[in-house]
Amino acid sequence: MPSRLNCLRPLLTGPAARRLRTTLMVALPAYLLFLPLWFERPLALALRVLLPALAGLLAFELTERWPRQPPRWLARWVLQVVAVALSIPITVMLFYTLAFPAESGPFWRHPQRMEAVFAFCFLGTLLGPWTAMTALLRRRDAAVRLAERQRGELERQVLGAQLQLLQAQVQPHFLFNTLANVQALVEDGSPQAAPVLAQLIAYLRAAVPRLHETQTRLGQELDMVRAYLALMQLRMPDRLRFELDVAAGCEPLLCPPLTLMTLVENAIRHGIDPSLDGGLIALRVRIREGRCQASVRDSGVGPRPGSMGLGTGLSRLRERLQVLFGDDIAMQTHVIQPHGFMVELDWPARTK
Repeated sequence: MPSRLNCLRPLLTGPAARRLRTTLMVALPAYLLFLPLWFERPLALALRVLLPALAGLLAFELTERWPRQPPRWLARWVLQVVAVALSIPITVMLFYTLAFPAESGPFWRHPQRMEAVFAFCFLGTLLGPWTAMTALLRRRDAAVRLAERQRGELERQVLGAQLQLLQAQVQPHFLFNTLANVQALVEDGSPQAAPVLAQLIAYLRAAVPRLHETQTRLGQELDMVRAYLALMQLRMPDRLRFELDVAAGCEPLLCPPLTLMTLVENAIRHGIDPSLDGGLIALRVRIREGRCQASVRDSGVGPRPGSMGLGTGLSRLRERLQVLFGDDIAMQTHVIQPHGFMVELDWPARTK
């Protein structure tokens, strides 16, 4: 018994069943409208109302599937509405022609029957096309909502793929630069090589699992920045100083992985490393009017003349921020006199 019910469930809840229920709901007011005049013959009235309604439903269903390819000049929805509008009066007239004995004569010779035919045809021609148009509009709206959901899902998949691609481009850049720094230290025979290598291993154990995340928290990002700067300070104890000024409440904010790391690593590579005297790296994070504002300033050599472009690391960072936040981000670069460079970021302060 349950298996039979499972087989019947699509028939009871599918599109055809919903259309049949709609047809009956539209036919019911028409039946109630004529019932006072047909109070003694309710079953006869039911036949006169239901048969045209079911004929309109059948015409709607048939023209939805046939012809498979309507002429270019004829839209299918027009064909369906016209078919419904014609099927109802034709059904009414056929019923009055065939449902009575031949001796009663044609219905148009009897004024009362003629009035009933006209009333049923007129009301059916009004309600049938209106119901068909309503069904077509609801189906179009459902198709539009489905297309919007599918488009939104595809956009999320595209954004995710873009972000993964951009992170795949950034991660080797960052890791290889860090390993190159350690290699240079080892080749120089510095006594700091072993502590630096140990700090690097500890840093990578904490940082690498987060690199594949599409979003991370500023608190996690700041932990990586502190570990990285401590690592670089072991390598350049006399040339690197750093300051972190982070306002309270910034740690839970979302940001793409390696956002602050990219700024700090860029400052060391292009500012502190080439400088004989080294310098200071100052990181500052604030929340202002629903925006997260972060800046990294270094007192290194500054950009070379004619090279005010963002460079690979900063360009990739801008792209990752745009993938997550759209155009609602800002990145500004400033040359600091007499020497140094600063990058400022501004993006929506979100926690989810």
